[in-house]
Amino acid sequence: MDYSRIMIAAMKSGSGKTTLTCGILRALKNSGLSPCSFKCGPDYIDPMFHRNVLGIEAGNLDTFFTDEAVTKSLFLKSYSGDIAVIEGVMGLYDGVGGVEEMGSSYDLARVLKTPVILVVDAKGAGRSIIAQIKGILDYDNANLIKGVILNRTSPSFGKTLGDLIERELNIKYLGTVPNIKEQEISSRHLGLVMPQELPQLQERMDELAQVINANINLEEFKKIATEAPKLDIIKDNRKQEFENANIVLAVARDEAFCFYYKENLQMLSNYGVKLVEFSPLRDKKLPDGINGILFGGGYPENYLSQLSSNESLKEDIRKAFKAGMPIFAECGGFMYLSESITDSGGNTFPMVSAIKSKIEWKGKLTRFGYITVDTVTLSVKGHEFHYYDSDNNGEGCVATKPFSGKSYRCIHKINGGYIGFPHLYYPSNPDFVKNIVEAMKNYGRH
Repeated sequence: MDYSRIMIAAMKSGSGKTTLTCGILRALKNSGLSPCSFKCGPDYIDPMFHRNVLGIEAGNLDTFFTDEAVTKSLFLKSYSGDIAVIEGVMGLYDGVGGVEEMGSSYDLARVLKTPVILVVDAKGAGRSIIAQIKGILDYDNANLIKGVILNRTSPSFGKTLGDLIERELNIKYLGTVPNIKEQEISSRHLGLVMPQELPQLQERMDELAQVINANINLEEFKKIATEAPKLDIIKDNRKQEFENANIVLAVARDEAFCFYYKENLQMLSNYGVKLVEFSPLRDKKLPDGINGILFGGGYPENYLSQLSSNESLKEDIRKAFKAGMPIFAECGGFMYLSESITDSGGNTFPMVSAIKSKIEWKGKLTRFGYITVDTVTLSVKGHEFHYYDSDNNGEGCVATKPFSGKSYRCIHKINGGYIGFPHLYYPSNPDFVKNIVEAMKNYGRH
């Protein structure tokens, strides 16, 4: 199978790569192709937008979370359709700690032998742009950068710069998007898509695709993707037990709880776990016949009154927890299971009270970045990003930052479950999934 693939990367965050990626994906889909997408790094929001609004299958790949063999295996398993578009993260070479190659867009492109299109914000610049691109090319030891897209400059001047880029740097100029800032999708829209907003967002995406079609050489874009080198398959030799576990996991899924790695849920399914979704916002009780509950992160802070007032579901969760049911909760899920949440306005809302913990808004990032979580018996990779904090984050595990080596205790380990702020990436250690399955099996034996 030919794995046509291409990465859209940039010199820095804020260069317009997310908007360009969305526009290109919609333009490719409108042209009759069936694209899939991947996000480099731990971000949930872009893949969720691709799935919910663009209707395109999307996943996460990260070379901090997984080694080369596993990263490649995940890509091959999730690849579908005619072409994969991978959106980079931050600047092309910005990995762990902002200075290491591991975890960077470039490291992922290297592992997957993927050609890179560099997005460059050209506003207020001329020939200096060529010097900047040349500096980026000097670091490209694997010769992956194949083209450039300029934005926030006029098409005529972009063409002038493009001719110089092709002549002096020997990479393709694919076009200029002059008004990318006007086309940008707000971060709120990327992360929080209400059903009633879908029609207007679909219209917005089609407008963006029209801009892409008028300004970007999509035929050259597709040609570069199809010329990606043959991808050698590296077998993932980690032992995995695929079996009919005969257990059911209730997964909280609605506007408040929507942050899930596709790869995590797929691993649970592969281990024979049946996933049944429910809504903490609307359902009055848990699904019947379950052996465990999974609460992802999301936006509970935007629905505090509604979550707090759903007393019957909160009571059902408390009863299940007291009966020994394992619960797995990350970030927003942990907040919901705590005693209360105090929002940015100082208003306090009672929550489930399964965990003796009070949550409050801190007004700044409390934790941010990659971590390795040591559960005593094994380690699993993860990420944190939250503006709220707790007076009791748990003592069951130790989180260690990969660059500084700083460590701290976190996560409540109760009934075989894990409840805390860290978002965990299950493919980084399949044994973690085995522990989840075993905990639910043990509960089923009660």
